[in-house]
Parts: sequence; C-alpha cells; structure tokens
Amino acid sequence: MGNSVAYPVHRTTDPVEAYARARLLCGLLERRYERVRVGAELSTVADVRRMAALLPDAVYDRTQVREDPVTGAILPFEADVRTATDAELAAEVPLDFSCTDLPAGVAEEEFVRAVGAGPASVGWEGRWPDEPELGSYASPKYDGVQLVLNSDECEWSRQVSGVHTVYVHVTSLGDPGRAERLAAAIGGSVLGEPERGC
Repeated sequence: MGNSVAYPVHRTTDPVEAYARARLLCGLLERRYERVRVGAELSTVADVRRMAALLPDAVYDRTQVREDPVTGAILPFEADVRTATDAELAAEVPLDFSCTDLPAGVAEEEFVRAVGAGPASVGWEGRWPDEPELGSYASPKYDGVQLVLNSDECEWSRQVSGVHTVYVHVTSLGDPGRAERLAAAIGGSVLGEPERGC
C-alpha cells in the first residue's frame, strides 16, 4: 500500500469482529490482489511457537538490534524458530515476524486468532472502484484494507493490548469522501485524523 493515506474506520476489543469488518471492506475492492502481508511483534515463546506452527517459512528477526560487544557489528538473528528450544527463544524475544507473500484466503483468520498481546497487522491490497461522479478514482499502488491488532496506529508502533483497528488505504493525497463512504458501508465512520500508510 506504499505511502498511502490510511483512515481508521472501525475499532473494537473483539479481534474476530475486526477481522470480519476488514473482510467486508475487502469485498468492496473492485480488484483484490492475490497476496496478503502479515506481521507481528512476538513477545513470548508461546507467540513464536504459534506463528512457527502456522507459517513456518516466515521471516523472524530481533525487535531490537544486538551488537557484538567487541566489534560493534550487528549480530544477525540465526535461530531456527521451528527447532530452537524454549530457553533459546526466551533469550531472543521479542521478535518481529513477517510474511509478505501469503496467498489470500490461506491463513489470515488463523493468523488473527494466533496473535498474542503484541501489535500485529494484516494487509490486503487492491483497487477501489472509480467513482467519477464523486471525483474519486482508484489508486492501485495505494488502495487497500488493513487490520491492526493490539494497536490504534496504522504503523502499529504503539502497543495497546485489546484494541483492534480497521483502516482503509487510499491515494497518497488522501480521499476523505471515499473513506467516509467505505466506513458507512460497514456500519462505521472515520474515527480520527488520517495517518500515513505503511
């Protein structure tokens, strides 16, 4: 979704409800791309185990950079999360988890159910329909839907456990009218200021 403008259109404490609203929005895309992006901050060994079982080939990395105490070189994360012991994983968490090439419809709902208390995101990209009578046109590079779990920010840099937010992404210049219409279509409204999409 590039550097889109993102509008929060639904917020709830129920992740399953948030997922359902996001899927309703996906149904309004004129065209939805075949791949989905998911990511999460995994703060416990149990979080890592659930994600490794669900998406074993995803990318894992340390949330915070670690340096060699002698050389100052950045130490890469090299553990295999599928075979590492609990003690080895406990020494590494929190970890960032990402999968940018998940086939749509394969594991998004399971991902939402598997997320722990850390912030996470599911992003569907596509193309909103043109609405020339309203001066609103698709922007395929930026259009899409994003579900952010355990955060009230599009970039999910701030953890807010138990708060789940659905965003619509539009052009790089914003389109508040489209955002309002999309929000109304799922029984919501634009909940705050637009944010810079990720």
